[in-house]
Amino acid sequence: MRRRQRALVVCLMLLAATLTSCSSGPDEVTLRVLASPELADVQPLLGELKDDTGVELDIDYSATADLAWQTTAAGRSDTYDLAWLASDRSFLLRAEAEGQRAARPESTPIMRSPVVVGLTPDVADKLRARVPGGRLSWADLADAAADGTVRFGMADPGRSDTGRAALVGVATAAAGTGSALREQDVSCDRLRGFRSGQTLTGDSSQDLIGTYVRHQDDADALIAHESELLSLNATGKLGKPLEIVYPEDGMVLSDFPLLLLDPEQRSAYGTVVDWFLRDDIQQKLMERTWRRPVSEDVTPSAPLRASVGNALSFPDELSIVERLIADYGDPARPTADQVVFLLDFSGSMRGKRMDELRAAFAGLSGADTTSTGKFARFYRGERLTVVRFGGGILEERTLTVHDDGDLAALNSFVAKGGFDDSTAVWSALDRGYRIASGAVDEDPGRPVAIVLMTDGESNSGIAYEEFLRRYHELGTDVRTVPTFPVQFGEADAAALKRVAAATGGRMVDANASSLSDAFKEIRGCH
Repeated sequence: MRRRQRALVVCLMLLAATLTSCSSGPDEVTLRVLASPELADVQPLLGELKDDTGVELDIDYSATADLAWQTTAAGRSDTYDLAWLASDRSFLLRAEAEGQRAARPESTPIMRSPVVVGLTPDVADKLRARVPGGRLSWADLADAAADGTVRFGMADPGRSDTGRAALVGVATAAAGTGSALREQDVSCDRLRGFRSGQTLTGDSSQDLIGTYVRHQDDADALIAHESELLSLNATGKLGKPLEIVYPEDGMVLSDFPLLLLDPEQRSAYGTVVDWFLRDDIQQKLMERTWRRPVSEDVTPSAPLRASVGNALSFPDELSIVERLIADYGDPARPTADQVVFLLDFSGSMRGKRMDELRAAFAGLSGADTTSTGKFARFYRGERLTVVRFGGGILEERTLTVHDDGDLAALNSFVAKGGFDDSTAVWSALDRGYRIASGAVDEDPGRPVAIVLMTDGESNSGIAYEEFLRRYHELGTDVRTVPTFPVQFGEADAAALKRVAAATGGRMVDANASSLSDAFKEIRGCH
């Protein structure tokens, strides 16, 4: 009897164990995830992830562009197991810069979305009417921002990967090389005209979009991921849906990678990645977040079939990205340069050379419709001083650009006669620094630069050594104002290079190209 009871107890225990094993789900694991704010739209799917795999993602949506101060360059973190970013490009550049390239974490792309432009319908129509074929580029947007036609919103590139990708896209188009930005491509900032049109920003693209919904009259355009603009249009919160433009000169593509920060969680990480890459989940991600699937077996929905054309490359050095962001400045603070042009009106400039000078200024005023011309043009809010000199200062004028009338007045001033028979290069440059000193005193935050154009050697006025003595007596802030000499005709290249080095500028040889190209090359350098 006792044997039967023992056998019955054993059978019941085995049955209970079997039933428990059959009814329980996957082993439950909670992974702590640091994610980009724009990935909050994935949250509704996470319950399905846990039900299917037993893995729960506890997500903190506060990741910055490169995870600086949030993880080590190798990805290690005492707080997070995974990171989920719009892009890991900035993070990997930081890892490489800190000597951690070999230790960088495993990364898997989950979905894709290009950084594009959303325009209000009326502004989109206006811009297309100005462009042959109606196919808009970043250069067209920069041109429209410079002349006041477009006011746009863009997330802060110092914090947001979306804003950083947008800035890299615009800067790459401005460089005109068709390849990743190099140090020399950002040595001269060509984005001031573009920057002048920014009226809205935010620490993240989510913040930016929220601000735009509340202040739709303050901007005509948003620069963000295609997915974010499609999602915004679908909310019904806009007076009119934004028209999405895929710039002809290329876009930066984000692939929303999932990164493994804690190697001990590799098994759970693999489970999560495999789940997200399933075709049915890729379909749901596409339908719910408007991002493009990475799976080739999932057909993109109609709104996601537009070609991204030329996918622009991200810079391969952290220093390039950091310099680009520093040059762009704080997008929440309006800024406008002051440029002092010192123009040689000695007798040797008569005729063809003066025609070239006037054509160069006309091009900077909007007549140059090339891509480089649109990025380099004068822009609304910019303060310009033109000094015509010969053996002394012949005449000078300062104006702030508000409309085409101001540009016409500036061109008329440059077109005037009044030549002189000698050339006082260093006296003119000394006058340029007096003007710069006044500008710095008036607005210490305003970037100031001096452009010196001459076609001959200095044969009048103060000597170079006297100019240098006076320069070194200036305040520290004024001495940071660089001079960019333009060598033209028979100008003394050695002397111009010397003064460029002394003031932190760079000489440009117009004889190797043209005055128009030389002025475009140094536009915005500071």
